[in-house]
Amino acid sequence: MTSLTILLVGGTGSIGRHVADAATRAGHTVRILSRSTRTATGSAVTGDLTDPASLKAAVDGIDAVVFTHGTHGGEPGVRDVDYGGVRNILTAIGAQPVRIALMTAIGVTVRDGSYNRSAKAHDWKRRAERLVRVSGHPYTIVRPGWFDYNDADQHQLHFLQGDTRRAGNASDGVIARSQIADVLIASLTSPAADRKTFELVADRGPAQTDLEPLFAALTPDTPLDGPGDVNNQPIADEPAAVQSDLDQITRIAQP
Repeated sequence: MTSLTILLVGGTGSIGRHVADAATRAGHTVRILSRSTRTATGSAVTGDLTDPASLKAAVDGIDAVVFTHGTHGGEPGVRDVDYGGVRNILTAIGAQPVRIALMTAIGVTVRDGSYNRSAKAHDWKRRAERLVRVSGHPYTIVRPGWFDYNDADQHQLHFLQGDTRRAGNASDGVIARSQIADVLIASLTSPAADRKTFELVADRGPAQTDLEPLFAALTPDTPLDGPGDVNNQPIADEPAAVQSDLDQITRIAQP
């Protein structure tokens, strides 16, 4: 298997720690992006997602980047970190050939729920997905269900599309943090996972050891959204700054 140098964005978080472990088990080299190397484990590289100039050294020479980052609080934080961090990393990468795995959330296309109304978190995560899709890089976008609500026998993975589970609670689907990590890392070396977006949940039964059939069964993305995503966030209605970011990232991707 190909050994990659992976930049892990969000490596000190509850999912990121599992991603670092999964990547190491798979024989990859991991760089953990941190605002302070004192808070990171393993091989840390200093950089601030809100400071584009600080990210150039972090992306130099990488083969892949895994995003598991996120912030809590109001819309400015989600805008500047969840979305802005993806924009700034993609800008720093430029035309360098890099494989991307981005974690967002199940229900990311739901705009009228209380969670999105409070901080516009889904809107900004969906905008981050779109930046990745227009970047020109090979990528996989994973929208996990509710973390660690699994029962002991609930580990059989299911890849869904269309973001149709919209209750806004654990009935939408559950998944173990460690399994999210396994899927993110597996996607980086899977040709079948390229340019695909899916919701990740688990059901009764053991975990699969081979994820390739699951990746291969997925429908590729449209230019801006996942297949079957509801058309409720048209580009024409997006903020001017978001439209400008899409144009900028698209231009970087062009030869």
